[in-house]
Amino acid sequence: MARELTEEERNLVADMMERARSAMAEIEDWSQKDLDRLAQAIAWYAGNEETFTRLAKQGVDESEIGDREGRPGKRFKIHMVLRDVLRTPSTGVVEVDEARGLVKYAKPAGVIASLIPMTNPAMTPPVTGVSAANARNAVIFSPHPRTAQTTFEMTEVMRAACRAVGAPEDLFQSIRKPSIPMTQHLMEVCDLTLATGGKPMVKAAYSSGKPAYGVGAGNSSIVIDETADIAIAAQNTRVSKTSDFGSGCSADGNIIIQKSIYDDMVRALEAEGGYLCSEEEKEKLQKAMWDEKGNRTFPTIACKPQQIAEVAGFSIPEDRKFLMVDNHGQIGKQHKFSGEKLTTLMALYQFDHFDNALETVSAIYNVGGKGHSCGIYSHNDDNIDALARLAPVSRMMVRQPQSKANAGAWTNGMPMTSSLGCGIWGGNITNENVSMKHMMNYTWVSRPVPEDRPSEEELFGEFYGQETAQ
Repeated sequence: MARELTEEERNLVADMMERARSAMAEIEDWSQKDLDRLAQAIAWYAGNEETFTRLAKQGVDESEIGDREGRPGKRFKIHMVLRDVLRTPSTGVVEVDEARGLVKYAKPAGVIASLIPMTNPAMTPPVTGVSAANARNAVIFSPHPRTAQTTFEMTEVMRAACRAVGAPEDLFQSIRKPSIPMTQHLMEVCDLTLATGGKPMVKAAYSSGKPAYGVGAGNSSIVIDETADIAIAAQNTRVSKTSDFGSGCSADGNIIIQKSIYDDMVRALEAEGGYLCSEEEKEKLQKAMWDEKGNRTFPTIACKPQQIAEVAGFSIPEDRKFLMVDNHGQIGKQHKFSGEKLTTLMALYQFDHFDNALETVSAIYNVGGKGHSCGIYSHNDDNIDALARLAPVSRMMVRQPQSKANAGAWTNGMPMTSSLGCGIWGGNITNENVSMKHMMNYTWVSRPVPEDRPSEEELFGEFYGQETAQ
Protein backbone atom coordinates (compact mmCIF):
# COMPACT_ATOMS: atom_id res chain seq x y z
CA MET A 1 0.00 0.00 0.00
CA ALA A 2 1.40 3.41 -1.01
CA ARG A 3 2.29 5.72 1.86
CA GLU A 4 0.62 9.11 2.28
CA LEU A 5 2.16 12.49 1.52
CA THR A 6 4.03 13.89 4.52
CA GLU A 7 3.51 17.44 5.77
CA GLU A 8 7.15 18.20 4.97
CA GLU A 9 6.66 17.11 1.36
CA ARG A 10 3.46 19.12 1.06
CA ASN A 11 5.21 22.25 2.33
CA LEU A 12 8.16 21.71 0.02
CA VAL A 13 5.90 21.51 -3.04
CA ALA A 14 4.00 24.61 -1.90
CA ASP A 15 7.27 26.53 -1.55
CA MET A 16 8.45 25.42 -4.99
CA MET A 17 5.13 26.43 -6.55
CA GLU A 18 5.28 29.85 -4.94
CA ARG A 19 8.81 30.45 -6.17
CA ALA A 20 7.89 29.22 -9.65
CA ARG A 21 4.97 31.64 -9.92
CA SER A 22 7.14 34.52 -8.70
CA ALA A 23 9.73 33.66 -11.34
CA MET A 24 7.08 33.64 -14.05
CA ALA A 25 5.87 37.06 -12.97
CA GLU A 26 9.37 38.47 -13.46
CA ILE A 27 9.47 37.55 -17.16
CA GLU A 28 5.79 38.20 -17.88
CA ASP A 29 6.59 41.29 -19.99
CA TRP A 30 9.77 40.06 -21.63
CA SER A 31 10.04 40.68 -25.36
CA GLN A 32 10.43 37.92 -27.94
CA LYS A 33 14.07 38.94 -28.32
CA ASP A 34 14.67 38.55 -24.58
CA LEU A 35 12.89 35.19 -24.49
CA ASP A 36 14.89 33.91 -27.46
CA ARG A 37 18.10 34.98 -25.74
CA LEU A 38 17.01 33.07 -22.63
CA ALA A 39 16.35 29.96 -24.72
CA GLN A 40 19.77 30.26 -26.34
CA ALA A 41 21.47 30.51 -22.96
CA ILE A 42 19.67 27.45 -21.60
CA ALA A 43 20.46 25.42 -24.71
CA TRP A 44 24.14 26.40 -24.66
CA TYR A 45 24.70 25.88 -20.95
CA ALA A 46 22.98 22.48 -21.04
CA GLY A 47 23.88 21.39 -24.57
CA ASN A 48 27.55 22.27 -24.87
CA GLU A 49 29.66 19.18 -25.41
CA GLU A 50 31.60 19.21 -22.14
CA THR A 51 28.64 19.70 -19.79
CA PHE A 52 26.20 17.41 -21.55
CA THR A 53 28.74 14.61 -21.99
CA ARG A 54 29.52 14.64 -18.28
CA LEU A 55 25.89 14.54 -17.20
CA ALA A 56 24.77 12.08 -19.88
CA LYS A 57 27.42 9.59 -18.73
CA GLN A 58 26.53 10.27 -15.10
CA GLY A 59 22.90 9.39 -15.90
CA VAL A 60 23.98 6.00 -17.28
CA ASP A 61 26.14 5.37 -14.23
CA GLU A 62 23.29 6.27 -11.88
CA SER A 63 20.63 4.16 -13.60
CA GLU A 64 22.94 1.32 -14.67
CA ILE A 65 21.21 1.12 -18.06
CA GLY A 66 22.01 2.65 -21.43
CA ASP A 67 25.05 3.32 -23.59
CA ARG A 68 27.59 5.42 -21.70
CA GLU A 69 29.60 6.24 -24.81
CA GLY A 70 26.67 6.84 -27.14
CA ARG A 71 24.26 8.82 -24.98
CA PRO A 72 26.26 12.10 -25.10
CA GLY A 73 25.27 12.34 -28.77
CA LYS A 74 21.76 13.20 -27.66
CA ARG A 75 22.89 16.75 -26.97
CA PHE A 76 22.01 17.59 -30.56
CA LYS A 77 18.36 17.12 -29.65
CA ILE A 78 18.70 20.24 -27.50
CA HIS A 79 20.11 22.08 -30.51
CA MET A 80 17.16 21.00 -32.67
CA VAL A 81 14.65 22.13 -30.07
CA LEU A 82 16.35 25.53 -29.99
CA ARG A 83 16.15 25.73 -33.79
CA ASP A 84 12.40 25.09 -33.67
CA VAL A 85 11.84 27.51 -30.79
CA LEU A 86 13.71 30.37 -32.46
CA ARG A 87 11.46 29.97 -35.50
CA THR A 88 8.23 30.01 -33.48
CA PRO A 89 6.78 33.20 -31.91
CA SER A 90 5.78 32.64 -28.31
CA THR A 91 4.51 35.97 -27.00
CA GLY A 92 1.99 38.54 -28.18
CA VAL A 93 0.48 38.06 -31.64
CA VAL A 94 1.63 34.72 -33.05
CA GLU A 95 -0.80 34.20 -35.92
CA VAL A 96 -2.96 36.39 -38.17
CA ASP A 97 -5.64 35.13 -40.59
CA GLU A 98 -6.99 38.23 -42.32
CA ALA A 99 -9.44 36.32 -44.50
CA ARG A 100 -11.23 34.94 -41.47
CA GLY A 101 -10.64 37.99 -39.26
CA LEU A 102 -8.70 36.01 -36.66
CA VAL A 103 -5.69 37.00 -34.58
CA LYS A 104 -4.07 34.60 -32.09
CA TYR A 105 -2.20 35.74 -28.97
CA ALA A 106 0.11 33.39 -27.05
CA LYS A 107 0.22 33.26 -23.26
CA PRO A 108 1.98 30.96 -20.78
CA ALA A 109 0.49 27.66 -19.69
CA GLY A 110 1.73 28.21 -16.13
CA VAL A 111 3.82 26.08 -13.82
CA ILE A 112 4.67 22.81 -15.55
CA ALA A 113 5.36 19.56 -13.71
CA SER A 114 7.84 17.62 -15.84
CA LEU A 115 8.23 13.94 -14.96
CA ILE A 116 11.68 12.75 -15.98
CA PRO A 117 12.36 9.13 -17.02
CA MET A 118 15.48 7.37 -15.81
CA THR A 119 16.50 6.77 -19.43
CA ASN A 120 17.10 10.49 -20.14
CA PRO A 121 17.77 12.39 -16.90
CA ALA A 122 20.20 14.77 -18.61
CA MET A 123 18.41 15.35 -21.91
CA THR A 124 14.73 15.68 -21.01
CA PRO A 125 15.06 18.70 -18.65
CA PRO A 126 16.71 21.05 -21.19
CA VAL A 127 14.63 19.75 -24.10
CA THR A 128 11.55 20.68 -22.06
CA GLY A 129 13.13 23.74 -20.48
CA VAL A 130 14.15 25.55 -23.66
CA SER A 131 10.55 25.50 -24.93
CA ALA A 132 8.91 26.10 -21.58
CA ALA A 133 10.97 29.16 -20.69
CA ASN A 134 10.61 30.67 -24.15
CA ALA A 135 6.84 30.45 -23.63
CA ARG A 136 7.27 32.19 -20.21
CA ASN A 137 6.52 29.12 -18.10
CA ALA A 138 8.29 27.76 -15.04
CA VAL A 139 9.10 24.06 -14.66
CA ILE A 140 9.40 21.82 -11.62
CA PHE A 141 11.15 18.58 -12.50
CA SER A 142 10.21 15.38 -10.74
CA PRO A 143 13.03 12.94 -11.50
CA HIS A 144 13.06 9.18 -11.41
CA PRO A 145 14.51 8.12 -8.02
CA ARG A 146 17.29 6.14 -9.72
CA THR A 147 18.59 9.25 -11.53
CA ALA A 148 17.58 12.09 -9.23
CA GLN A 149 21.13 13.42 -8.85
CA THR A 150 21.71 13.75 -12.58
CA THR A 151 18.43 15.61 -13.07
CA PHE A 152 19.22 17.89 -10.14
CA GLU A 153 22.65 18.75 -11.51
CA MET A 154 21.26 19.47 -14.98
CA THR A 155 18.64 21.72 -13.38
CA GLU A 156 21.43 23.62 -11.62
CA VAL A 157 23.11 24.14 -14.99
CA MET A 158 19.87 25.54 -16.38
CA ARG A 159 19.46 27.82 -13.36
CA ALA A 160 22.95 29.18 -14.04
CA ALA A 161 21.88 29.91 -17.63
CA CYS A 162 18.95 31.93 -16.30
CA ARG A 163 21.22 33.98 -14.06
CA ALA A 164 23.51 34.68 -17.00
CA VAL A 165 20.77 36.58 -18.85
CA GLY A 166 19.11 38.20 -15.84
CA ALA A 167 16.22 35.75 -15.62
CA PRO A 168 15.02 34.33 -12.28
CA GLU A 169 16.67 30.98 -11.57
CA ASP A 170 13.45 29.61 -10.08
CA LEU A 171 12.09 29.17 -13.59
CA PHE A 172 13.63 25.72 -13.06
CA GLN A 173 13.55 23.61 -9.91
CA SER A 174 14.07 19.93 -9.25
CA ILE A 175 12.80 17.75 -6.42
CA ARG A 176 15.86 16.40 -4.60
CA LYS A 177 14.23 13.38 -2.98
CA PRO A 178 11.34 12.32 -5.23
CA SER A 179 8.58 10.03 -4.04
CA ILE A 180 5.35 8.80 -5.58
CA PRO A 181 3.14 10.78 -3.14
CA MET A 182 5.17 13.94 -3.74
CA THR A 183 5.05 13.62 -7.51
CA GLN A 184 1.31 12.92 -7.36
CA HIS A 185 0.75 16.05 -5.26
CA LEU A 186 2.88 18.16 -7.61
CA MET A 187 0.72 17.09 -10.54
CA GLU A 188 -2.41 18.00 -8.58
CA VAL A 189 -1.29 21.58 -7.88
CA CYS A 190 0.61 22.50 -11.05
CA ASP A 191 -1.05 23.90 -14.18
CA LEU A 192 0.16 21.29 -16.68
CA THR A 193 1.99 17.96 -16.51
CA LEU A 194 4.39 16.57 -19.08
CA ALA A 195 4.70 12.85 -18.37
CA THR A 196 7.52 11.21 -20.28
CA GLY A 197 7.96 7.68 -18.98
CA GLY A 198 6.24 4.40 -18.29
CA LYS A 199 2.54 3.56 -18.25
CA PRO A 200 2.05 3.97 -14.45
CA MET A 201 3.55 7.48 -14.62
CA VAL A 202 1.30 8.51 -17.49
CA LYS A 203 -1.79 7.01 -15.83
CA ALA A 204 -1.02 8.95 -12.64
CA ALA A 205 -0.67 12.16 -14.63
CA TYR A 206 -4.04 11.67 -16.31
CA SER A 207 -5.73 11.00 -12.97
CA SER A 208 -4.26 14.09 -11.27
CA GLY A 209 -7.19 16.33 -12.12
CA LYS A 210 -5.03 18.75 -14.13
CA PRO A 211 -4.24 18.87 -17.85
CA ALA A 212 -1.49 16.46 -18.88
CA TYR A 213 0.42 15.39 -21.95
CA GLY A 214 1.44 11.76 -21.73
CA VAL A 215 3.07 9.27 -24.02
CA GLY A 216 2.17 5.72 -24.98
CA ALA A 217 4.23 2.56 -25.14
CA GLY A 218 6.26 1.83 -28.25
CA ASN A 219 6.68 -1.29 -30.35
CA SER A 220 8.13 0.13 -33.53
CA SER A 221 7.67 -2.09 -36.54
CA ILE A 222 9.58 -1.61 -39.79
CA VAL A 223 8.49 -2.94 -43.18
CA ILE A 224 11.20 -3.62 -45.78
CA ASP A 225 9.98 -4.46 -49.28
CA GLU A 226 11.87 -5.68 -52.34
CA THR A 227 12.36 -2.13 -53.68
CA ALA A 228 14.43 -1.12 -50.65
CA ASP A 229 18.14 -0.41 -50.72
CA ILE A 230 19.15 -3.33 -48.53
CA ALA A 231 22.48 -1.90 -47.41
CA ILE A 232 20.95 1.42 -46.30
CA ALA A 233 18.01 -0.33 -44.61
CA ALA A 234 20.38 -2.59 -42.67
CA GLN A 235 22.63 0.27 -41.65
CA ASN A 236 19.75 2.46 -40.49
CA THR A 237 18.18 -0.46 -38.62
CA ARG A 238 21.43 -1.05 -36.75
CA VAL A 239 21.79 2.67 -35.94
CA SER A 240 18.23 2.85 -34.64
CA LYS A 241 18.32 -0.42 -32.70
CA THR A 242 21.65 0.22 -30.96
CA SER A 243 21.07 3.89 -30.08
CA ASP A 244 21.42 4.03 -26.29
CA PHE A 245 21.22 0.22 -26.34
CA GLY A 246 17.59 0.26 -27.52
CA SER A 247 16.29 2.10 -24.45
CA GLY A 248 13.97 4.34 -26.46
CA CYS A 249 10.36 3.47 -27.27
CA SER A 250 11.14 4.27 -30.91
CA ALA A 251 13.88 1.66 -31.32
CA ASP A 252 13.21 -0.84 -34.12
CA GLY A 253 11.51 -3.80 -32.49
CA ASN A 254 9.97 -5.77 -35.35
CA ILE A 255 11.46 -6.05 -38.84
CA ILE A 256 8.98 -7.27 -41.46
CA ILE A 257 10.89 -8.29 -44.60
CA GLN A 258 9.66 -9.34 -48.04
CA LYS A 259 10.43 -13.01 -48.62
CA SER A 260 12.25 -12.40 -51.91
CA ILE A 261 14.94 -10.37 -50.11
CA TYR A 262 14.72 -11.98 -46.65
CA ASP A 263 18.00 -13.92 -46.79
CA ASP A 264 19.89 -10.97 -48.28
CA MET A 265 18.49 -8.65 -45.63
CA VAL A 266 19.46 -10.99 -42.80
CA ARG A 267 22.99 -11.21 -44.22
CA ALA A 268 23.13 -7.42 -44.44
CA LEU A 269 21.99 -7.12 -40.82
CA GLU A 270 24.66 -9.63 -39.81
CA ALA A 271 27.24 -7.53 -41.67
CA GLU A 272 26.08 -4.58 -39.53
CA GLY A 273 26.73 -6.55 -36.34
CA GLY A 274 23.58 -8.61 -35.91
CA TYR A 275 23.52 -12.07 -34.36
CA LEU A 276 20.73 -14.42 -35.47
CA CYS A 277 19.82 -16.60 -32.49
CA SER A 278 19.02 -20.28 -32.78
CA GLU A 279 15.64 -21.57 -31.63
CA GLU A 280 17.28 -22.91 -28.46
CA GLU A 281 18.89 -19.54 -27.75
CA LYS A 282 15.57 -17.81 -28.46
CA GLU A 283 13.84 -19.93 -25.79
CA LYS A 284 16.57 -19.06 -23.29
CA LEU A 285 16.23 -15.37 -24.13
CA GLN A 286 12.49 -15.33 -23.51
CA LYS A 287 12.94 -16.92 -20.07
CA ALA A 288 15.67 -14.40 -19.24
CA MET A 289 13.98 -11.25 -20.57
CA TRP A 290 10.52 -11.71 -19.03
CA ASP A 291 9.64 -12.87 -15.54
CA GLU A 292 6.75 -15.18 -14.63
CA LYS A 293 4.32 -12.23 -14.61
CA GLY A 294 5.37 -11.13 -18.07
CA ASN A 295 7.37 -8.11 -16.89
CA ARG A 296 10.69 -7.21 -18.46
CA THR A 297 13.70 -8.11 -16.30
CA PHE A 298 15.96 -5.20 -15.35
CA PRO A 299 19.35 -6.84 -16.14
CA THR A 300 18.35 -7.26 -19.80
CA ILE A 301 16.94 -3.75 -20.42
CA ALA A 302 18.98 -1.30 -22.53
CA CYS A 303 22.26 -3.20 -22.41
CA LYS A 304 24.80 -4.76 -24.74
CA PRO A 305 23.69 -7.97 -26.49
CA GLN A 306 26.55 -9.84 -24.80
CA GLN A 307 25.00 -9.06 -21.40
CA ILE A 308 21.57 -10.26 -22.51
CA ALA A 309 23.08 -13.50 -23.82
CA GLU A 310 25.06 -14.02 -20.63
CA VAL A 311 21.95 -13.60 -18.48
CA ALA A 312 20.17 -16.09 -20.76
CA GLY A 313 22.99 -18.63 -20.44
CA PHE A 314 24.88 -18.52 -23.72
CA SER A 315 27.59 -16.41 -25.31
CA ILE A 316 27.99 -14.44 -28.54
CA PRO A 317 31.07 -12.89 -30.20
CA GLU A 318 32.28 -9.58 -28.77
CA ASP A 319 31.87 -7.80 -32.11
CA ARG A 320 28.09 -8.36 -32.23
CA LYS A 321 25.98 -5.23 -31.71
CA PHE A 322 22.43 -6.59 -31.54
CA LEU A 323 20.44 -9.82 -31.39
CA MET A 324 17.85 -11.09 -33.87
CA VAL A 325 15.21 -13.79 -33.41
CA ASP A 326 13.10 -15.34 -36.16
CA ASN A 327 9.56 -14.68 -34.96
CA HIS A 328 7.62 -15.32 -38.16
CA GLY A 329 4.08 -16.48 -37.42
CA GLN A 330 4.49 -15.94 -33.67
CA ILE A 331 2.43 -12.87 -32.80
CA GLY A 332 0.26 -12.47 -29.72
CA LYS A 333 0.43 -11.81 -26.00
CA GLN A 334 1.85 -15.29 -25.44
CA HIS A 335 4.66 -14.60 -27.93
CA LYS A 336 6.74 -12.11 -25.97
CA PHE A 337 9.04 -11.11 -28.81
CA SER A 338 6.11 -9.56 -30.70
CA GLY A 339 5.84 -6.91 -27.97
CA GLU A 340 8.15 -4.09 -26.89
CA LYS A 341 11.71 -5.20 -26.15
CA LEU A 342 13.53 -2.04 -24.93
CA THR A 343 16.98 -3.48 -25.57
CA THR A 344 19.39 -4.52 -28.32
CA LEU A 345 17.16 -7.24 -29.76
CA MET A 346 14.76 -7.30 -32.69
CA ALA A 347 12.24 -9.82 -34.01
CA LEU A 348 12.21 -10.77 -37.70
CA TYR A 349 9.17 -11.61 -39.83
CA GLN A 350 8.70 -12.22 -43.55
CA PHE A 351 5.90 -11.70 -46.08
CA ASP A 352 5.11 -12.74 -49.65
CA HIS A 353 2.81 -9.96 -50.86
CA PHE A 354 2.39 -6.49 -49.35
CA ASP A 355 -1.09 -7.34 -48.11
CA ASN A 356 0.62 -9.96 -45.92
CA ALA A 357 2.93 -7.28 -44.54
CA LEU A 358 -0.08 -5.16 -43.62
CA GLU A 359 -1.68 -8.14 -41.86
CA THR A 360 1.52 -8.66 -39.85
CA VAL A 361 1.66 -4.99 -38.90
CA SER A 362 -1.97 -5.08 -37.72
CA ALA A 363 -1.37 -8.20 -35.65
CA ILE A 364 1.75 -6.75 -34.00
CA TYR A 365 0.02 -3.52 -32.98
CA ASN A 366 -2.85 -5.51 -31.53
CA VAL A 367 -0.23 -6.87 -29.12
CA GLY A 368 1.09 -3.44 -28.16
CA GLY A 369 2.46 -0.11 -29.33
CA LYS A 370 -0.65 1.36 -30.94
CA GLY A 371 -0.33 5.07 -31.54
CA HIS A 372 3.45 5.30 -31.41
CA SER A 373 5.55 4.72 -34.54
CA CYS A 374 6.31 2.58 -37.55
CA GLY A 375 8.60 2.81 -40.54
CA ILE A 376 9.15 1.54 -44.05
CA TYR A 377 12.05 1.07 -46.44
CA SER A 378 10.49 1.20 -49.88
CA HIS A 379 10.59 3.15 -53.13
CA ASN A 380 7.07 2.01 -54.00
CA ASP A 381 4.72 4.90 -53.25
CA ASP A 382 1.70 2.62 -53.34
CA ASN A 383 3.17 0.49 -50.56
CA ILE A 384 4.08 3.57 -48.54
CA ASP A 385 0.54 4.89 -48.95
CA ALA A 386 -0.99 1.52 -48.02
CA LEU A 387 1.00 1.31 -44.78
CA ALA A 388 0.19 4.91 -43.89
CA ARG A 389 -3.52 4.25 -44.36
CA LEU A 390 -3.51 1.10 -42.24
CA ALA A 391 -0.95 1.51 -39.45
CA PRO A 392 -2.48 2.68 -36.13
CA VAL A 393 0.46 4.99 -35.40
CA SER A 394 1.02 8.72 -35.01
CA ARG A 395 4.21 8.91 -37.06
CA MET A 396 5.71 6.84 -39.88
CA MET A 397 9.30 7.24 -41.02
CA VAL A 398 10.14 6.53 -44.66
CA ARG A 399 13.70 5.29 -45.27
CA GLN A 400 15.00 6.76 -42.01
CA PRO A 401 16.46 5.31 -38.79
CA GLN A 402 13.35 5.24 -36.63
CA SER A 403 14.72 6.17 -33.20
CA LYS A 404 16.88 8.90 -34.72
CA ALA A 405 14.10 10.43 -36.80
CA ASN A 406 10.57 10.29 -35.41
CA ALA A 407 11.29 12.67 -32.50
CA GLY A 408 12.78 15.15 -34.98
CA ALA A 409 15.97 15.24 -37.02
CA TRP A 410 18.06 17.66 -39.04
CA THR A 411 16.88 15.84 -42.16
CA ASN A 412 13.10 15.76 -41.68
CA GLY A 413 10.33 18.14 -40.70
CA MET A 414 9.19 16.46 -37.47
CA PRO A 415 9.21 18.86 -34.49
CA MET A 416 12.04 17.93 -32.11
CA THR A 417 10.80 16.56 -28.79
CA SER A 418 11.43 14.08 -26.00
CA SER A 419 7.69 13.36 -25.68
CA LEU A 420 5.90 11.51 -28.46
CA GLY A 421 2.13 11.79 -28.26
CA CYS A 422 0.38 8.56 -29.28
CA GLY A 423 -3.13 9.85 -29.79
CA ILE A 424 -6.32 8.11 -28.78
CA TRP A 425 -4.78 4.76 -29.79
CA GLY A 426 -2.20 5.16 -27.04
CA GLY A 427 -4.50 6.81 -24.51
CA ASN A 428 -3.10 10.30 -25.18
CA ILE A 429 -4.81 13.57 -26.09
CA THR A 430 -2.46 14.37 -28.99
CA ASN A 431 -0.83 12.52 -31.89
CA GLU A 432 1.80 15.22 -32.22
CA ASN A 433 5.39 15.52 -31.06
CA VAL A 434 4.90 17.54 -27.88
CA SER A 435 6.66 20.87 -28.38
CA MET A 436 6.47 24.52 -27.35
CA LYS A 437 3.04 25.08 -28.88
CA HIS A 438 1.64 22.57 -26.38
CA MET A 439 3.02 24.66 -23.51
CA MET A 440 1.02 27.80 -24.28
CA ASN A 441 -2.48 29.14 -23.86
CA TYR A 442 -4.00 31.06 -26.76
CA THR A 443 -6.49 33.89 -26.99
CA TRP A 444 -8.37 34.08 -30.28
CA VAL A 445 -9.50 37.59 -31.27
CA SER A 446 -12.27 37.58 -33.88
CA ARG A 447 -13.27 40.58 -36.02
CA PRO A 448 -16.33 40.60 -38.31
CA VAL A 449 -15.82 39.55 -41.95
CA PRO A 450 -18.18 39.52 -44.96
CA GLU A 451 -20.90 36.94 -44.54
CA ASP A 452 -19.78 33.43 -45.46
CA ARG A 453 -23.07 31.63 -45.86
CA PRO A 454 -23.52 29.07 -48.67
CA SER A 455 -26.99 28.56 -50.09
CA GLU A 456 -28.99 25.64 -48.79
CA GLU A 457 -28.70 24.02 -52.22
CA GLU A 458 -24.88 24.07 -51.87
CA LEU A 459 -24.98 22.77 -48.33
CA PHE A 460 -27.39 19.87 -48.79
CA GLY A 461 -26.50 18.86 -52.34
CA GLU A 462 -28.69 16.10 -53.81
CA PHE A 463 -30.74 15.87 -50.62
CA TYR A 464 -32.03 19.46 -50.81
CA GLY A 465 -35.80 19.53 -51.21
CA GLN A 466 -36.32 15.79 -50.85
CA GLU A 467 -39.12 14.52 -48.66
CA THR A 468 -37.79 12.82 -45.55
CA ALA A 469 -39.09 9.55 -44.18
CA GLN A 470 -41.14 9.80 -41.02
